[in-house]
Amino acid sequence: MAIAIAHGLNNQNGKYTLEFVARDISKSEAIKEAFNANVYALEGFNISNKNILLAVKPYALSSVSHQITGEANSVYSVLAGTTLEALKENIPAKNHIRIMPNVAAKFAASTSVITGDMAKKEEAIEIFSAIGDTFWVDSEKEVDIATAIAGSGPALLTLVAEAMMDGLVKEGMKRPDAIGITNSLFKGFAPLIASKHPALIKDAVMSPGGTTAAAYAALEEGAVRSSFIKAVGEAFKITQK
Repeated sequence: MAIAIAHGLNNQNGKYTLEFVARDISKSEAIKEAFNANVYALEGFNISNKNILLAVKPYALSSVSHQITGEANSVYSVLAGTTLEALKENIPAKNHIRIMPNVAAKFAASTSVITGDMAKKEEAIEIFSAIGDTFWVDSEKEVDIATAIAGSGPALLTLVAEAMMDGLVKEGMKRPDAIGITNSLFKGFAPLIASKHPALIKDAVMSPGGTTAAAYAALEEGAVRSSFIKAVGEAFKITQK
């Protein structure tokens, strides 16, 4: 996730100066080559007056806190399920912000849900708008709920995409064509879903007794809608553990 965000921010015509702090210093050369940026070891790193993007596994938060010194200006955390209270206990900073972006940040197409100290609301929105759409919410619970879509959503959609590709191949289409057609569908769907409610799109496409109606009925029989609703709930449960 950190590398995806870094790629997105790095493509902003020099607006942001990036520095990296690596837990595994063996990765420093690859990072330097990719971003032409300084890379520092975590042990003893001074965060004073810096804006920190914290992107480690949630279980590593305590370990990180014991290796840094100083007080940051702002900490922007992408740690799923890690509360602002936990961040404040572990990473000294004037401001703490939670963000749930996704890997599409690499292409400036992330969906980022944000909450935290109101003093940094506008700054947070500005920074993360550079990597895609941003949504400021009023509570941490809403960030946790949104994790299933804002964070995990790309993985869920890959399940849909792969199933569509496999369905085309099953009926006799060549795999490269199945991949290309499905990829094109997703590309065209983005502006479509942004312009109309999903139900209106479905009603516009579905004619009586037609192919869409048959396909839709098969999905309903397989409880696809219910499964996706449950998937959001299960992801939310994980953030509460």
